[in-house]
Amino acid sequence: MNAMEQFLEITQQTISRLRAAQWDNIATVAGWLGEALAHDGWLYVFGTGHSHLVAEEVFYRAGGLAHAVPMLDPRIMLHENAIEATYTERESGFAADLISKYPVAAGDVLIVVSNSGRNAVPIEMALAGREHGLRVAAILNRAQSDAWPSRHPSGRKLADVAEVVIDNCGPNGDAWLELPGMAGAIGSTSSLIGLLIIQLIQVRAVELALARGVAPEMYISSNTRGDDHNERLLQKYRSRIRHL
Repeated sequence: MNAMEQFLEITQQTISRLRAAQWDNIATVAGWLGEALAHDGWLYVFGTGHSHLVAEEVFYRAGGLAHAVPMLDPRIMLHENAIEATYTERESGFAADLISKYPVAAGDVLIVVSNSGRNAVPIEMALAGREHGLRVAAILNRAQSDAWPSRHPSGRKLADVAEVVIDNCGPNGDAWLELPGMAGAIGSTSSLIGLLIIQLIQVRAVELALARGVAPEMYISSNTRGDDHNERLLQKYRSRIRHL
C-alpha cells in the first residue's frame, strides 16, 4: 500500500476502535446535550491550537445547532501567532477570564478538546465549567495524555477533571505514519476523529430532544434556501453569541 492507502486504513481502524470502546461515553455526553436542548440549554466547545477546529465545527453551519457556541480567543489559536499560542495554552489564569465572556449557565454542556490533555488552559477551562455548574466532557488522546506529565501546577490532567472522557484513539504524538527517510511521523487523526465525535454527539442529542417533544433550532445552508431562516436565528441570538 502507498501512504494514502495506509492512512485511509489507519483512519478506518481508528473509527472502528472509537465505535468499540468509546460509544458509551459519546452516548452519555449526547444524553446530557439532549436534555440541555430540551430545556433551552446550550452547548459550548473549547479547544486550543488545532483543537479549536472542533469548537468551530459546531458553530453557525449548515445542519448545526443554533444553541452551539465555540469559545474562541486568537491568543490560543494559530492564525495570528502560532508560537505564542503554544506557550499561552500552558499558562494558568487564562480560562477563568475567557469563560466569563460567555453567558454559561448550570445545566449547559461544555466539551473541552485537547489532544494531550496536559496543558493548563484546557484543564482550567474544565474546572471553570464545573464551578459554573456545567456538565463537562473532554475529548483527548489517552495514549498521549497517559504518557506525559501535566503542565498544570496541581499536577492534574484534563482526564482527571472532566466528568466524562472520550478517547480519540490516536497514538502518542498524534501522527501515525513513519515513512522511510523521515525523522518523524506524518498523518494525524485527532482533528478528523474530533470532528466526527462532535457530530455524533449533536445528531444523537437532537434525536433525544425530539423524543422529548422539542425541536432544536438549526441552521440551513445559506447557499441553498437558508438565508431567511438563518436571519431569524441571527436576529434572535446575535446579542447573546459574541461571535455572530
